[in-house]
Amino acid sequence: MALVQDKEAGVFTIADLRRRARGVLVSPEQRISSKCDVPCGRSDFELTPELEALAEAEHKWPAAVLIPIIEREATASVLFTQRTEHLPTHAGQISFPGGKMEPGDANLADTALREAREEIGLEPEFIEMVGFLDDYITSTGYRISPLVAILREGYSITPDRSEVADIFDVPLRHLMNAENHEMHAREWHGMKRIFYAIPYGERFIWGATAGMLRNLYDWLYSSET
Repeated sequence: MALVQDKEAGVFTIADLRRRARGVLVSPEQRISSKCDVPCGRSDFELTPELEALAEAEHKWPAAVLIPIIEREATASVLFTQRTEHLPTHAGQISFPGGKMEPGDANLADTALREAREEIGLEPEFIEMVGFLDDYITSTGYRISPLVAILREGYSITPDRSEVADIFDVPLRHLMNAENHEMHAREWHGMKRIFYAIPYGERFIWGATAGMLRNLYDWLYSSET
């Protein structure tokens, strides 16, 4: 059931997000290793488990994304990127800044921060790391660690046009309303794959990105706390 939040003062604000996340999300200090030391909450196969056997690779590549949350007129909003159409994988899809862990990254938080700087020009000094959700497994063999973060005042963003076609944000109250969480299906490897999707106007957020948002909802917003 979706939260009836509008009756409460201060819900879907940055302050409320911090309160909900305290002691719930895994802190960056706890997540100091690149090893898969937290459980997997969701995957590309969650709604269609039989498809996991057809995955393109084993779940062996650590990756991280940043879930950037900003303040918009006293309410919170989530920042997204839209990938360019010429990329070899996930072309045109809506995503979070992020990617595969590189040898120079000290840990998965470093990966998320580096990718945010490279993709959208977001400097680490304007990022307040709140904590990690549990990992998300993709059909392409990545184990993604989603880092929830708040963007501090004064930040600026400049997209890398070779990867990012657009940057936009969506109100947190829309994303954390379970009534907006839809289930869709597409053919994958000759079988029907079911996945989460969260439409917003002309935007269609789906797949791993929607799955991670559903996980954020489950962890922080699925009950009136």
